[in-house]
Amino acid sequence: MVDVYLLLGSNLGNRQLFLQDATRHIEKIAGKVLLYSGIYETQSWGKTNEPDYLNQVLLIQTELKPQLLLSELLNIEIMLGRQRLEKWGARTVDIDILFYGEEIIKEPNLTVPHPELHNRKFTLEPLAEIAPELWHPILNKTVLSLKNELKDTLAIKKI
Repeated sequence: MVDVYLLLGSNLGNRQLFLQDATRHIEKIAGKVLLYSGIYETQSWGKTNEPDYLNQVLLIQTELKPQLLLSELLNIEIMLGRQRLEKWGARTVDIDILFYGEEIIKEPNLTVPHPELHNRKFTLEPLAEIAPELWHPILNKTVLSLKNELKDTLAIKKI
């Protein structure tokens, strides 16, 4: 079993319901959910004219290898109506793998730790809530240190 941190996001429709449905599917398909962060509302990142997001971080334990986990998470996104029409476009649900154990993965369709997590308040705020001492194996810093060094000024609030 491997500990995996996932970031869930939604900015279309009933955002809270999409997060709940994604979590339910993750637990059925990918692995047991051990911890949930609170839910945070954040401004859209990357494409700032989109609706605000709800974001949440989950810690799961899985037996799935990284590529199979990614495939299952993408299938969950599709089941919940995700359409990939444009980069950073609005979405019913988005599920990102932030950390997969202590592994460093660099493959064409998967980079872990997530390559942008240290730049994003909407990721670090909920991640620091449940795993402040989690060690980033490339940046050699804790999640809390990364959060404290963050330059992202987008508005975020716990709901």
